[in-house]
Amino acid sequence: MSASTTPSSRPAVTEREAREVAEAAREQHWRKPSFAKELFLGRFRLDLIHPHPLPADEAAQRGEEFLAKLRDFVETKVDPALIERDARIPDEVIDGLKELGAFGMKIDTKYGGLGLTQVYYNKALSLAGSASPAIGVLLSAHQSIGVPQPLKLFGTQEQKERFLPRCARTDISAFLLTEPDVGSDPARLATTAVPDGDDYVLDGVKLWTTNGVVADLLVVMARVPKGQGHKGGITAFVVETNSPGVTVENRNAFMGLRGIENGVTRFHQVRVPAANRVGEEGQGLKIALTTLNTGRLSLPASCVAAGKWCLKIAREWSAAREQWGKPVAHHEAVGSKISFIAATTFALEAVTDLASQMADEDRNDIRIEGALAKLYASEMAWTMADELVQIRGGRGFETAESLRARGERGVPAEQLLRDLRINRIFEGSTEIMHLLIAREAVDAHLSVAGDLIDPEKSLGDKAKAGANAGVFYAKWLPKLVAGPGRLPTSYGEFKREVDLSGHLRYVERTSRKLARSTFYAMSRWQGRMESKQGFLGRIVDIGAELFAMSAACVRAELLRSQGDHGREAYQLADVFCRQSRIRIEELFTRLWTNTDDLDRKVVKGVLSGTYEWLERGIVDPSGEGPWIADATPGPSQKENVHRPIR
Repeated sequence: MSASTTPSSRPAVTEREAREVAEAAREQHWRKPSFAKELFLGRFRLDLIHPHPLPADEAAQRGEEFLAKLRDFVETKVDPALIERDARIPDEVIDGLKELGAFGMKIDTKYGGLGLTQVYYNKALSLAGSASPAIGVLLSAHQSIGVPQPLKLFGTQEQKERFLPRCARTDISAFLLTEPDVGSDPARLATTAVPDGDDYVLDGVKLWTTNGVVADLLVVMARVPKGQGHKGGITAFVVETNSPGVTVENRNAFMGLRGIENGVTRFHQVRVPAANRVGEEGQGLKIALTTLNTGRLSLPASCVAAGKWCLKIAREWSAAREQWGKPVAHHEAVGSKISFIAATTFALEAVTDLASQMADEDRNDIRIEGALAKLYASEMAWTMADELVQIRGGRGFETAESLRARGERGVPAEQLLRDLRINRIFEGSTEIMHLLIAREAVDAHLSVAGDLIDPEKSLGDKAKAGANAGVFYAKWLPKLVAGPGRLPTSYGEFKREVDLSGHLRYVERTSRKLARSTFYAMSRWQGRMESKQGFLGRIVDIGAELFAMSAACVRAELLRSQGDHGREAYQLADVFCRQSRIRIEELFTRLWTNTDDLDRKVVKGVLSGTYEWLERGIVDPSGEGPWIADATPGPSQKENVHRPIR
């Protein structure tokens, strides 16, 4: 196929075809146990997470030594207010991070990296992100989803030797998947990579390329046409940003994370050597999804840092601010918010550390745990930041710069709220995470009964599936009736001055209830189950709460056994679990008592214009222009704003 071949237009894809592409990209088998998968099936496998796994002594020492250096750097060399004001991380800060080795935290030492574990990588991201969230994003986008992680998992030895030393010390990388008209539906990916001799020729436009403005190396997802000698499909490539035909057309600006280098990147007849292809043709989405299994853990790390800072400011401010004769912390309306922040921060750190250590040990399949950590942490951190703004009152809404200008401490609470908002969208929005986790949670059911509820399967296939399902459910369903959660002596090792054993018994009972609810829903809706997104979202949210409760209890016992604030940890775990149980019971009620059907009717009315009269009486301040920018392949008509940092 010639390089001059005109790139095909954006693929027209049906809903079923889009699902098939996504299904083909996911990991099909479970080769290792998964605590969260078992939890959704009604099996509380505490043995998979307790005793809490720990890093090796040598890994911990190496990690602590780097954290000490990083802390000194961010305390003495980083001016967070300057980054927020200028909407840019100074070049000298980035150079200093390179010299420190921060860009090679997850890269093996044999390639010039620091070789940190996931646990200490996340601790470093928390520390750096607490100084400036933009720095946390810079480091995370480079290592969690940029060139290092895909090459670590799927790269050839030659690729690792060629690119990883650069990523460890000198080069910044970015990951390019999203397009102006393609978000969570990659089946419609339009960027093409046309084979031409020993090269591929890239054409297309990528949107929201975090680090893309300053990146030296890119991981690009593009569609290879199927042809003679080419399997085709979405494929991953490492691309040099200074290649002819690569243009960074715009540096995007956002409500938060003002210092990030996020852009629009156009490829026009960009030649990429076949040696730069990562994996095989058609493996691109699988590479992206597998990379994200652990890559998503960087977001919970930033959320943990946010929770810790919220707690610090809430404590200091609420003790200093007095109303009606006493500190505002002693007013129940404020105190309950502080309790929520403290308990939730403890739980988020428990979830993040547990999932990270499980990723390091590689004994368990953590695809659900990583996704749950990202989903839960991003939602709860946003709520904590919102509560901090409320605790601060008018000062929470005021900018740090304005506070400083009038003589008060410059507390950037409103900035934190803005910066955290993207976490509910980054690397899979909350809504997409609900669907992704739900698909994995019901995998066991679909494996045995999927053909039974597929309207396109033959009667023979359905009969075979019915027989398989009968065998599976005959063994599985009776186990959902009773379990250790009904025995008052179960989990007695968690019964101390504060008793956490009752919370673990609740998790065990509730996991069985959750599994029964899922089974009932599948029996009721069958093939329509996938369209019940409200129901599936609540199922996932219950599972997330149960995972967080489990992690909090296990962490409390770990700290007690180490003599590290064990009593206080038990208290925080107890409060968190009690708060979580209230949320769980509300979610169970909303499984069957909700307005989902009415909501669908209202949506149809809104889209058809039935309620357009309700929009009268306003003016729309939006500017002119299309809803989605034109991404037609071709040469760039804009100035290249690529800004490599050397």
